[in-house]
Amino acid sequence: MRALVTLISSLLIMSGLHAQQNDILLNRDVYIDVERNAARLDTIVHVGLKPLLESRADLTNVMGHRVDSAKYFYWHTVKLFRDHLFEVVEGDVRLTLDPLFQQEYGQDFGDQTSYSDTTVLYFNSRGFVFAEISARGCPSGPCSTRAEEHCLRSCSSGCAQLMSLSGQGRVKYFDGRKVDYGWSQANISVAVRPWLNAQLGHGRHFVGHGYRSVLLSDYAPPAPYVKLSALTRDRRLQYSTWHTRLLRGASTGDRLPTGESSEALFRWMRARFHHVSLNLGRAQIGLFEATVFRNIDDSGVRPFNLLELNPIIGLNTVALGFGNPDKCLTGADARVKITDKLMAYGQLATDKPGRYAWQAGLRAFDVGRKDLHLQAEFNTAMPFMYMNDPPEQAYLNQSLPLAHPLGTSFREVVAIADAGFGRFWLQAKVNLAQYEREQAEGFNHGTSLNQSDVEERSEEGPITRQLTFLDLNASYLFNPNTNLRLVAGFWRRDVPGESDGRQSSYLYVALRTALFNRYYDL
Repeated sequence: MRALVTLISSLLIMSGLHAQQNDILLNRDVYIDVERNAARLDTIVHVGLKPLLESRADLTNVMGHRVDSAKYFYWHTVKLFRDHLFEVVEGDVRLTLDPLFQQEYGQDFGDQTSYSDTTVLYFNSRGFVFAEISARGCPSGPCSTRAEEHCLRSCSSGCAQLMSLSGQGRVKYFDGRKVDYGWSQANISVAVRPWLNAQLGHGRHFVGHGYRSVLLSDYAPPAPYVKLSALTRDRRLQYSTWHTRLLRGASTGDRLPTGESSEALFRWMRARFHHVSLNLGRAQIGLFEATVFRNIDDSGVRPFNLLELNPIIGLNTVALGFGNPDKCLTGADARVKITDKLMAYGQLATDKPGRYAWQAGLRAFDVGRKDLHLQAEFNTAMPFMYMNDPPEQAYLNQSLPLAHPLGTSFREVVAIADAGFGRFWLQAKVNLAQYEREQAEGFNHGTSLNQSDVEERSEEGPITRQLTFLDLNASYLFNPNTNLRLVAGFWRRDVPGESDGRQSSYLYVALRTALFNRYYDL
């Protein structure tokens, strides 16, 4: 398995030292510290939309920003444990260059029918801005309990497959287990005014305060965007609006009718997102709106809709309504600070009267000791939520859900414990989920985002599956600038009633720079 990955964000960065207009890396390891600082009763930080700007967050003791006064004596230990590999500072311009790599080896003790000749898996990434990756099997074991649902053949037997790999984008498979795929992220961020930030970039956003989001998550692949974000002088109100372009999927049916080439362009949709956050002291309330416009139909590219440029939240939903080819989704997120170390949070989303998804969670920091953090969360979505008619306008990007990774018609409980001992960290995570899938083609009980939201029910109903996912890992943090860690861990995925290839007991060790979130716990 070989791939070429382009990773730009945080590897090559130019920024104003005083303006601090860089995004904080959208990675949970970093945001543990950001969220802990924001949980204090005396702070006003809007964390309902991520990534945050450095200038709008409290970076005290945040990984990658904390002051390290330890003495390392040798230049190579300084580079390994504290500094960027290369750094140039000239006036208000700062240029940094850091390596990107991941060396991971593991043993899957489950019955891997997809790779019958071996259960030894590896993932190998190396480079700077450009990285070459070679691997056997999915990175870190079976990538998803829904990988087969995302795998869409592009032509007859013997030709390459196209598949959307969970949380990482479209891939091409060759000979069963060789794969090529791309991943890129970058942005230009400018302070137009002290209160107004403008960005042009390619990346992901996350709405909410939890581990998952039922509004917009960073599970689907990055997408190009233009974004404006304003913050009032008293920091009580933050308003963000961005325009983006999404891709439909990864099958020949999702390609434009521009010839016989298998590499014809995919169908695309432009989308508009709005998020407004109001800080009321202990409570922080956010409103969210997403509109995915139908830019292409059977007749070709449709005329440009001026609502795509609308910066006012709620107007698109009022003008277009629910249940139309242009997909509208609205919702709210909230966080309540109970103490300096404890907060409750939640979300509510709807895309049609009578269809809802919601979330409720608790998060505690420094429980009994410094760097012991606990989180518990419940997520659910009704059947047909996020689906659309036509199905090309479902809430997807490259065949992957824009909200919760399980798509629709599910219930999930997530519990996470993180414990830090200086540079050593321990983590335990368990996911318990119940989701529905169709028994056969031709039925539609609202369980797949790739189907129309027009019901085609059968008397038998859908199949209900139970998922148990356990992740136990220990890591040592070498360099906080790139989140360079040595990690050893064990996964257990159990889905009774599914094929042996969906079950996994995976033991692994890895040395990696973890710059963005990967979600294999589904």
